[in-house]
Amino acid sequence: MAAILDRHFGDPDATPRELADAFHDVAVPIHQNDHIAAAALRADRRRVRHTGRWLVRHSTDRGAALVGLALLATDWAEEDIPLIQTIGLLSNTFGPLAAKALRRRTGGGQALLWLAQRVTGWGRVYIIEELCEYGHGAGRAWLLRHACDGDYLNGYFAGKVATATHLHEAITNTGGIDDDLIDHTGRLLHTMAHCNGMGMTLEHYPPAPIVLAAHVAHLSRQTPTANRYVNAALIVDRLTTKAPEQCGCTTEQRDEIVRQYLAVLNRQDWCAAIQANDRDDDFASWFAGNVANRLHLRAFPNPPGDDR
Repeated sequence: MAAILDRHFGDPDATPRELADAFHDVAVPIHQNDHIAAAALRADRRRVRHTGRWLVRHSTDRGAALVGLALLATDWAEEDIPLIQTIGLLSNTFGPLAAKALRRRTGGGQALLWLAQRVTGWGRVYIIEELCEYGHGAGRAWLLRHACDGDYLNGYFAGKVATATHLHEAITNTGGIDDDLIDHTGRLLHTMAHCNGMGMTLEHYPPAPIVLAAHVAHLSRQTPTANRYVNAALIVDRLTTKAPEQCGCTTEQRDEIVRQYLAVLNRQDWCAAIQANDRDDDFASWFAGNVANRLHLRAFPNPPGDDR
């Protein structure tokens, strides 16, 4: 790749169009590449910028478009933000380089946030990981409330979000607590309790007992809903089926947190909320026969198949 770029930029008469098919048989990486960056730095800055823009706008070859974006990721021109955002929407392929390119630019934090609000899957992983590194003010508020969308891949970044946003401070603060923050804290805890082999787990998250205790305290004052009930029950199930240290807690901390969660889940208003839920699918059956059964939840007096 670097050799192709060096030959191209070494010819003063070569045009960007000549690179349109030059990478068709080359395995171009989707992540930042030192060799492409070095080739860009050896060439004239304005020409690199023009070539990167042309390839991103006009190339129909995935590899050439990636190289164009990689060239823009070595630059800092703010006027390229809309172009980078647009191709970044194809986030599974172009998300990593778009994130790096935006982060280099003034105003890039807001652009990263714009992308994070619109992408899913692996692309969401790339963008949110970069947003965690950026430290953008508005980005922190969004990450605290909306980063996890329920996808299994959230496990790759949940711990990074909790750490970068100082979740333990936000959820224990005397002001600024709202339902979105509490609900998302629950999603983060649930994800970190189940993401072994993917990202940071509760075991390796030092504020785990603080955040768990704060979450259940806030949960007890929220309006009961089926989603909140299920998420809390899944957290408790993991706390009770793993050793305390695997949940980042001492035995005493774990036992007290579990007691508080169960006290909420077994309240009449919370039982009514889950019993009113008309969900009838494989997950509902699994939840009732496994999680609810293990925890002896009051809302599920008879496990599936029990005719008593």
